[in-house]
Amino acid sequence: MSGSMNLSLSDSIYPPSAFYFKVIIGPPAGLTTDTSFQEVSGIDIEMDVETVTEGGENRFVRQLPKGTKHSNLSLKRGIASMDSPLVIWCKATLESGLNLAIKPLPVLVYLMNEDKVPIRGWAFDSAYPLKWEVESFGSTKNEVAIEKIILSYTSSSRII
Repeated sequence: MSGSMNLSLSDSIYPPSAFYFKVIIGPPAGLTTDTSFQEVSGIDIEMDVETVTEGGENRFVRQLPKGTKHSNLSLKRGIASMDSPLVIWCKATLESGLNLAIKPLPVLVYLMNEDKVPIRGWAFDSAYPLKWEVESFGSTKNEVAIEKIILSYTSSSRII
């Protein structure tokens, strides 16, 4: 092949598959003992704008940037045991009635390739649980019982 192309690993797989991902919650060591999730959603960022009609000229409407906003991060998984570090963090935050200080933690989400190497990644700063929901039970279902954890965070960035 004439003329070499310098492709990094992260650019050589396009489009990447969305089914193999890794979530790390907490300090560098993370709460990695129980962070296997069925689904992650809410990875988005958009510009918030203010609509301004020009004075004297009603035909023109401007959209002026105010800043960025993002959705909450949603994590779904099978219901975990009471000794799970993530369950302990959620309980301390949501069931303490604000008697305990909220402990924000960093969250990393990585999209992985077949060799277990991250090919895309996002970092979420100062995340904490906003909602902890158990999906409905049904006598005709033959499915795993699912819990959903909704996290708020202060900022996000694409890291890979």
